[in-house]
Amino acid sequence: MSSQPYTAGLHQSSTQSHRQAAPKRPLPNRADEPPKRALIGQNGQNTPSGGGTPNSTGNAEVDVKQQLLNYQKIFDHASYPFINDVSAYEKLSKIGQGTFGEVFKARCKTTGRMVALKKILMENEKEGFPITALREVKMLEQLKHQNITDLIEVCSAKTGSTSTSKDRTTFYLVFAFCEHDLAGLLSNPKVRMSLVHIKTMMKHLITGLNKLHRSKILHRDMKAANVLISKEGVLKLADFGLARPFVQRENPNHPRPLYTNRVVTLWYRPPELLLGDRAYGTKIDVWGAGCIMAEMWTRQPIMQGDTEQKQLTLISALCGSINPEVWPNCVKMPLYSAMAAEPNSALPQGKGRCLKLKIRHLMKFDSADGKPQSDPYGKKTNDQVPSDDDAMNLLENLLAIDPDRRPTADEAEDDIWFYKDPVPRANVGDLMDTIPTSQFEYTVGKGAHAGRGRHHNNPQRPHQAPRQSNAIPAGQYRDTIF
Repeated sequence: MSSQPYTAGLHQSSTQSHRQAAPKRPLPNRADEPPKRALIGQNGQNTPSGGGTPNSTGNAEVDVKQQLLNYQKIFDHASYPFINDVSAYEKLSKIGQGTFGEVFKARCKTTGRMVALKKILMENEKEGFPITALREVKMLEQLKHQNITDLIEVCSAKTGSTSTSKDRTTFYLVFAFCEHDLAGLLSNPKVRMSLVHIKTMMKHLITGLNKLHRSKILHRDMKAANVLISKEGVLKLADFGLARPFVQRENPNHPRPLYTNRVVTLWYRPPELLLGDRAYGTKIDVWGAGCIMAEMWTRQPIMQGDTEQKQLTLISALCGSINPEVWPNCVKMPLYSAMAAEPNSALPQGKGRCLKLKIRHLMKFDSADGKPQSDPYGKKTNDQVPSDDDAMNLLENLLAIDPDRRPTADEAEDDIWFYKDPVPRANVGDLMDTIPTSQFEYTVGKGAHAGRGRHHNNPQRPHQAPRQSNAIPAGQYRDTIF
């Protein structure tokens, strides 16, 4: 009996019988008929045949390249009958610069409806249509919710040919237009928010995030600039350029799927991503929601690090030291041991948690009579510093160092803070009525985070090159690991 596996023996015998049964092909007997050269062999490789002249391989490569060029010409001159041309919209102004595209305010020439056109940047694409844009379209098709931006359609446009470039098709995502983003509103000191405004917008944000997570989708770029407010006063989550579906294992013993940790704008990035975690889940979005909630009180991002190490230091200074006592699984993070062993560690020890104390003294909102509760620098304007214990408790939970101690979006939506007076309203339309012009971070701050927080008075360093118009904002990365 043969010691070989049954499948191997069967494969060998069938192959031998096939060879014996196959008839021999007659060779060409005409001297004046050269053998034909096959571009693609039976095994899928370029296999020139017929005696093998010295230039036969090179000729095959030339033929393949010519075929590819012919296909490219077909694609360049192709029409797309099932999508509209972007010429149906009139661009009015540029209102945003994201990780994967530019955003324009535009008007539909037929209906007069205002829309937002997101141009998909394809100049650096070498593998066709960007997978991030495909994800964004696919996810927004299934995410129909009042607190999530509404995708209307996808449009195309032909770019003009020049001496250095050829005709290429550019694609645009058409969204329902929202008049403001949260970062732009918070950058304007003339925008006066009351406690009910803050509570209503946070309720909308958590509700939209809960819809995302119930649909098994991670946003992965939660920040104030990606939170839009419509003219009717409804908050909507936007910019799904880094979003992706996730897999939730029912059996905790099964290995968790790995994703890239090069996501989330630096100022809103949770400690697990900064420590190299790739098996993360929905709690990274919950941390971003906590940063946005604190930003509503302080009117500026609360942790503005230049580097990942600096960001970890700021997190430790505000939320306490990162160690196994407060986060048992931190030792499993890929970068924890290396960072903790450094002399000037980005993980300083002995730091107490002072989030409540610092945020309480920075809280700024208008009272019921319209008078500010604190001045722009957080100093007292009366004998009583504004206090909201339930809000501080929710913020403490959202910004917990240990991801397992943060609430889910579903749990946060049912927090007791939303059920105490003043209860959230259906919208903040009364606040929108007091703002005559659109407020976007790009138009108010002249770029991502410029004019806000520490960047306001910081000149550009001499050795830094000027930012290109299509540069990625600080702290953001292209998603290359899926």
